[in-house]
Amino acid sequence: MDYQSILNIIQREFQPEPNLGKVAAYIPELSKVDPMKFGMYLYCHDDSAFEFGDSQEKFSIQSISKVFTLTIAKEVMGDELWKRVDVEPSGTPFNSLTELEREHGIPRNPFINAGSIVIADSLLSVLEDPKNDLLKFVRKLCDDDNINYDESVARSERKHGYRNKALVNYMKALGNIKNDTEDILDFYFHQCSIAMTCGQLARAFMLFANEGKHFRTGEIVIAPQSVKRINSIMQTCGFYDEAGEFSYRVGLPGKSGVGGGIVAVHPKRYSVAVWSPMLNPKGNSALGMKALEELTTLTGLSIF
Repeated sequence: MDYQSILNIIQREFQPEPNLGKVAAYIPELSKVDPMKFGMYLYCHDDSAFEFGDSQEKFSIQSISKVFTLTIAKEVMGDELWKRVDVEPSGTPFNSLTELEREHGIPRNPFINAGSIVIADSLLSVLEDPKNDLLKFVRKLCDDDNINYDESVARSERKHGYRNKALVNYMKALGNIKNDTEDILDFYFHQCSIAMTCGQLARAFMLFANEGKHFRTGEIVIAPQSVKRINSIMQTCGFYDEAGEFSYRVGLPGKSGVGGGIVAVHPKRYSVAVWSPMLNPKGNSALGMKALEELTTLTGLSIF
């Protein structure tokens, strides 16, 4: 498969345009990002890589980080985790409060904000140094120590994160939050502020395209059964109330973030990351969705 030629076609066909979408202005620090940025990076099972555009520029990965924290929590806590968070698609926006009372404080899945906050709470209970441990894990996955939190983004989220504060306090009232809410939010806002490039993300997500083995060393980081579970949650819940649309158009497990990034995996073939900061009304990268749809169209391959 000539992936570079395919990526070159995607780059020619799709260009950022001002009316394509809007950056995530509800987090003021993210509103400073150049909306015309566009990059893509594809890393293959055979160690080859292909890219274009702004694929080596760092951006705030935001909710893509939820896959990393879920992976750690799943390994540390096992099936006990599912007593506190479900695995069902939400059908509502990522920061919705409406379902929590009806479902007694149990979030629908680990990728909506409420679900990831519960995951953050769980990790605070079992990790000695959660923020440092998370960075170590992500750096290990992509074999790159040049990954850090963007403190300016974390501060911006903390200052304006009223809905997340409402979510954690509401779940605390319903008995599904164990630790101090300020400590949980500090960890949660930091995890969302991790800055990575498309290249770093694609290499990190090879874990989910490589049966749980590290892309470079071959070390078994997580069990294949865990990969199966996490990929299935990405497939059904990775794009909030647009998960069905992504599955229909792209046909790969993946995860988006309001920083404009999307990562998707084709098991045993490749991992691919795309970044374009302009978001559609559902909070997903408008150009990123189109680029990944074109990728699976031109290759003729998806998981289906």
